[in-house]
Amino acid sequence: MSGCTGFGLRGSSSSSGSCVWSVASSPSVPRSFQLWHRARSQTPSASPPSISTLPWCSLPSSSPASGRSHRFSPPRISTPLAILGYRRPLEEWDLWCLNKEDRSHMVVQRLLEARKKQQEQAARHQAAEASGKRLSSEGEVLLGGRPQAREPPFLRALMATFGSSFLLSTCFKLIQDLLSFINPQLLSVLIRFISNPTAPTWWGFLVAGLMFVCSVMQTLILHQYYHCIFVMGLRFRTGIIGVIYRKALVITNSVKRESTVGEIVNLMSVDAQRFMDVVPFINLLWSAPLQIILAVYFLWQNLGPSVLAGVALMVLLIPLNGAVAVKMRAFQVEQMKFKDSRIKLMSEILGGIKVLKLYAWEPSFLKQVEDIRQDELRLMRQAAYLHATSTFIWICTPFLVTLTTLGMYVSVDKNNVLDAEKAFVSVSLFNILKIPLNMLPQLISNLAQTSVSLKRIQHFLSQDELDSQCVERKTITPGYTVTIHNGTFTWSQNLPPTLHSLDIQVPKGALVAVVGPVGCGKSSLLSALLGEMEKLEGKVYMKGSVAYVPQQAWIQNCTLQENVLFGQALDPKRYRQALEACALLADLEVLPGGGKTEIGEKGINLSGGQRQRVSLARAVYSDADIFLLDDPLSAVDSHVAKHIFDQVIGPEGVLAGKTRVLVTHGISFLPQTDFVIVLADGQVSEIGTYAALLQRNGSFANFLRNYAPGEGKEHQEADSRTALEDKEDEEVLLIEDTLSNHTDLTDNEPVTYEVQKHFMRQLSAMSLEGEGQGRPVPRRRLGAAEKVVQATEAKASHVLTQEEKVEMGTVKLSVFWDYARAVGLCATLVICLLHGGQSAAAIGANVWLSAWTGEAVVNGQQNNTSQRLGVYAALGILQGLLVMLSAVTMAVGGVQAARLLHQALLHNKMRSPQSFFDTTPSGRILNRFSKDICIIDEVLAPTILMLLNSFYNSISTLVVIVASTPLFAVVILPLAVLYLFVQRLYVATSRQLKRLESVSRSPIYSHFLETVTGSSVIRAYGRSQDFEAISDAKVDTNQRSCYPYIASNRWLGVRVEFVGNCVVLFTALFAVIGRSSLSPGLVGLSVSYALQVTLALNWMIRTISDLESNIVAVERVKEYSKTETEAPWVVEGSRPPAGWPLQGEVEFRNYSVRYRPGLELVLKDLSLQVRGGEKVGIVGRTGAGKSSMTLCLFRILEAAEGDILIDGLNVADIGLHDLRSQLTIIPQDPILFSGTLRMNLDPFGNYSEEDMWRALELSHLHTFVSSQPAGLDFQCSEGGENLSVGQRQLVCLARALLRKSRILVLDEATAAIDLETDDLIQATIHTQFETCTVLTIAHRLNTIMDYTRVLVLDKGTIAEFDSPTNLIAARGIFYGMARDAGLA
Repeated sequence: MSGCTGFGLRGSSSSSGSCVWSVASSPSVPRSFQLWHRARSQTPSASPPSISTLPWCSLPSSSPASGRSHRFSPPRISTPLAILGYRRPLEEWDLWCLNKEDRSHMVVQRLLEARKKQQEQAARHQAAEASGKRLSSEGEVLLGGRPQAREPPFLRALMATFGSSFLLSTCFKLIQDLLSFINPQLLSVLIRFISNPTAPTWWGFLVAGLMFVCSVMQTLILHQYYHCIFVMGLRFRTGIIGVIYRKALVITNSVKRESTVGEIVNLMSVDAQRFMDVVPFINLLWSAPLQIILAVYFLWQNLGPSVLAGVALMVLLIPLNGAVAVKMRAFQVEQMKFKDSRIKLMSEILGGIKVLKLYAWEPSFLKQVEDIRQDELRLMRQAAYLHATSTFIWICTPFLVTLTTLGMYVSVDKNNVLDAEKAFVSVSLFNILKIPLNMLPQLISNLAQTSVSLKRIQHFLSQDELDSQCVERKTITPGYTVTIHNGTFTWSQNLPPTLHSLDIQVPKGALVAVVGPVGCGKSSLLSALLGEMEKLEGKVYMKGSVAYVPQQAWIQNCTLQENVLFGQALDPKRYRQALEACALLADLEVLPGGGKTEIGEKGINLSGGQRQRVSLARAVYSDADIFLLDDPLSAVDSHVAKHIFDQVIGPEGVLAGKTRVLVTHGISFLPQTDFVIVLADGQVSEIGTYAALLQRNGSFANFLRNYAPGEGKEHQEADSRTALEDKEDEEVLLIEDTLSNHTDLTDNEPVTYEVQKHFMRQLSAMSLEGEGQGRPVPRRRLGAAEKVVQATEAKASHVLTQEEKVEMGTVKLSVFWDYARAVGLCATLVICLLHGGQSAAAIGANVWLSAWTGEAVVNGQQNNTSQRLGVYAALGILQGLLVMLSAVTMAVGGVQAARLLHQALLHNKMRSPQSFFDTTPSGRILNRFSKDICIIDEVLAPTILMLLNSFYNSISTLVVIVASTPLFAVVILPLAVLYLFVQRLYVATSRQLKRLESVSRSPIYSHFLETVTGSSVIRAYGRSQDFEAISDAKVDTNQRSCYPYIASNRWLGVRVEFVGNCVVLFTALFAVIGRSSLSPGLVGLSVSYALQVTLALNWMIRTISDLESNIVAVERVKEYSKTETEAPWVVEGSRPPAGWPLQGEVEFRNYSVRYRPGLELVLKDLSLQVRGGEKVGIVGRTGAGKSSMTLCLFRILEAAEGDILIDGLNVADIGLHDLRSQLTIIPQDPILFSGTLRMNLDPFGNYSEEDMWRALELSHLHTFVSSQPAGLDFQCSEGGENLSVGQRQLVCLARALLRKSRILVLDEATAAIDLETDDLIQATIHTQFETCTVLTIAHRLNTIMDYTRVLVLDKGTIAEFDSPTNLIAARGIFYGMARDAGLA
């Protein structure tokens, strides 16, 4: 999910100020106002992900929060929590448990029931319509939009579920709105009382008391309303997340293919959050018009028709605000595009960082990111200036309105006298009117945003679901466990059938092999049996429980043991047997925590083979009746494949007696199967026992003869090649997908076989979800040795990726200082001074107004009205200008800070060593670039301006009140102490709650992501309900920190507003006490200021708290800008001579290396010399140090001791880029970046077009590329997804051919290619790199049998090093490996 989601930003948003859109932030209104609602409300919002596995609280409901506290009374229970939070940082177990009705399970259940009821109604209605009748039902009244043919609007289900609590909140809101108009009336009475010396004193005290009571009532009711509505918002989000999660488990594969996993996760993170954010403001739809009508009515009573001038000005300013808002929205949309492309590029860079380092391509990608950032900053600057303009309009609006109204009032009739009562009561009413007028345009634009989210969710929920009746589980022909009768299946209704006219019967307990060429539908057959494909005709029967091993292992982010048990109870004996059979015991010894070792996201800390074996062990442990095994042997070494077949799958294995359907390429295993199904083009071409098929002389027998001309040695050799054949190549080629413009090519005869094959490849690669098993996002994969060694990290701890640290306590001052320095110290000072000036101008204007109202009336008229108006206007305009200047200064400073902080982060990350990326999840790094940079870009500057604003407002209020009623100074101290006490308690507690909320939020999304990619496995094992429960538990954990956060905001609101209400009380009391010495104007001035102080005090605490939670972003970015970097790219004093290396000699001298300090050595005291032009194969078991050796050559790993010399030059003495640009590697994982093919081959533009075409021709890609309309500018999608794995590998070969360096390293480079292409590549390497030194890490031994020498590594030391023939004669380790592969 890319960075900021949505358009506006809420300052309050999160522990690092999430960038999730919220109503409190229309661009039309400057920041200073946007927090009006937030100042009294505030809701938790999306926060940055971090890893957490918090336990789920399911205590009995006698817990502190179990009462229905959130229903009718603001929670008193917050005080103990606030005090606890002040004493020490809150922990997850300090939080209350959820009420039963707030639990995810309950909320989702209610929503699903409401939805089901409406679907049934809609179905009945359609049935009635179809039969010519019309049903009149209330269900037809829709809330927005007409019903779709099938799916009733989701909004109706939401309203049916949550409508009752919404009505309750509406009542609270109505009472609060009416109460807000009482104080201006009481102010009017108070001023009249002051003006009338004969009025009894008790009358004044009564008015002051009433003002206080009214304010307190308002506070209590408002916060009850907010509590009610925010809890409802929380339930909205919970319900939507639950419904989306459940839907994601049952959508068809064609739906999955249409929308990316990221888009589906966005529904849950962004769109559900948007609902939560908009709910608190929906009542404004009726509340705002009501407030406007009442305010205008009272103003009319006060000033008569001249009020229309002010209202007219307000109404005229709405379109101006609207225009600014539209412009800012446009800026934001454009900025989002840049942000998205920057995050996408960063995500790719982090995914392929190893490749960038190996090729020394960092500068090219660094420049690409900086170019995008430049455009982003340009837009930010423009938006900031626009924002400053809107601030100016916003500050001047109330002022201009008051000015025009009062000006009109005194000019219309000379006898209209402006007295204190009229002036200050009007000012109070205008202050009330200002809020709804500004909220309405915001509300409308935000509702539009939410309606988009609603449509997206509605669209997703109405998608096709898998047919649970597709596979008949109850009845079957006796003696059989799997049968298909005349089955025709497709991946999607709009695609041609992938499998047709299948008739298959599998007897109980049989072992059936499914074979056939790439893309013939082998994996699809298994998916059809699982009910993952859409059945067009025929019947499928399966009797018994199922275990499924997909071709690409799906591994959960939990311990290895949990991955194997997969929700079943632990039976130690059966568990050990499963591990032993799947050859995992040796791996467990290497893993730091054995079976308790945490496996990272998508199995990152396991090798491909280990992942596949864990997936197989899960199946073995499940003890199911039917085993569907999709090529589990391709990802493992040949001897391991043999072990697994013998111990698990074969006739003697642990699964003997169970029904096994095995998709395989391993020819050597076929004689041991009961019968073989040969597929071709989606049909069964032959079926029968191995011997029968050989005698039949069909296509299968021909294939065997081609690849196994004689039985015995050659036969097995072919097997060793096929058994390890590409694990992904076959999986990508699922179906001839939707590229219709290419499909016709596959049908036309004249097209050469070569072109046709490439098109099939390309088509195949488009199918993202083909096998029903999500293709994981391309990611950094460590070499086998690297993983094992990485696992030895921190033997004491079983955790691989360290938990992201959650900061505790207050934010250090140095962080604020860092930000101030980034903004510029002069700019910071200027901003503070300008705000001070603005407050002074505001006080001046109001004191002037007060003096004007006190001016003597001569003959029923005031004399100096025009002078009075002029000065008042000048002070108002000055105030606006000063604010605008400070906003512009802050804008410039904020953009500069954003530029500097991002630049430091980017440059540091590009230079971080590989070990940093191996131990830090890429999501965590990406978070810094998206969420944290987003906060620095868009949230910090406005929050700081708001803090200054509210700070100066509070100060100027106190100054005015003390100046007019000096007695007030007596109560300042106790009130300030109370205020500070509440502030300290709140900030400490809310900060920690916010952090807990952020930490518990990301597990929801990562679990969802994991579920979506593994849905076919979850369904196959029948674990859907368990996973729904896990998701609900994670949502509840998150809610447990959201709920106290909402409560703590109410707690704060009530207490701070009480302080504000006391200020009103004492101001009024002291005015009554000292009425003999006070003019009505001063009383009006001080009380109208006092009525506003509540808001200023509230703002101040909120913005301090906001600033604290948001400045954390600076802390997090700084933390990653200062991590350790690798050696310099270029060492100026010691650059290698031009043309180096000429010979290509490589020498290791007493070389030892470890992955990170504190870990064991991976290579120990290695000494060997490779002469220029030699071809050396490197072999050894998993973990022997093969990959590590090549990484040392490129200095991805730095030596612990010893040296590597290339042509006599010590590589440690030269810059990394000087070294890496002179070596070439074809890596194990072919990684491509989104962009043109040209950029993927040559990002720096060093080579000519002819060179590139020549390289493509030699790498057998020429035909494919030249058949593309764009040629070299063919757009590769992210990770090269629109090319097959084999083609990506060929692109990597083309890169190597372009660089043509003297030393070439191949890291299992041909593991992903079918046998024919492999032969082509080997031939190319032999001819084109004839004079070069070639080092090859080989899985398939046949590729290195003709090499000069073979190096056998064992546990990081040299075991054997000689020519292949000598090694076989010596009958050592190499001989054993060759024998297993059938080569000796």
